[in-house]
Amino acid sequence: MKSYRKELWFDVPTRRAFIHITPQVQECLRESGVREGLCLVNAMHITASVFINDNESGLHEDYEKWLESLAPHEPISQYKHNLTGEDNGDAHLKRQIMGREVVVAVTDGALDFGPWERIFYGEFDGRRRKRVLVKIIGE
Repeated sequence: MKSYRKELWFDVPTRRAFIHITPQVQECLRESGVREGLCLVNAMHITASVFINDNESGLHEDYEKWLESLAPHEPISQYKHNLTGEDNGDAHLKRQIMGREVVVAVTDGALDFGPWERIFYGEFDGRRRKRVLVKIIGE
């Protein structure tokens, strides 16, 4: 069985963003040489997310609006976490909602997606360097 590991690094200049990372993950799969197996993609930070959905800008705007209604950034005083000197209590909650990782089957050397499925990195407390782990196992 083959095993492959790579870190993808992101420098998001804004507090929040959704980044389409399917092409980078597909490149990792190509590098791995795995034809049949599993691909794990997970955010390595507690204020970021990896998720699968449609690559459609209106949906991403809907996510932004929905997440902000559930866990608004301001006032920052509403979060006990921010009493530690942080201002990212909302980012932790947004990450919890959007999830930490995805696992995609690898079939015949390709990510085995359903229609319209793509992989995204969700950043909820940007303006610093963060990473995503890609781990691929199989034959």
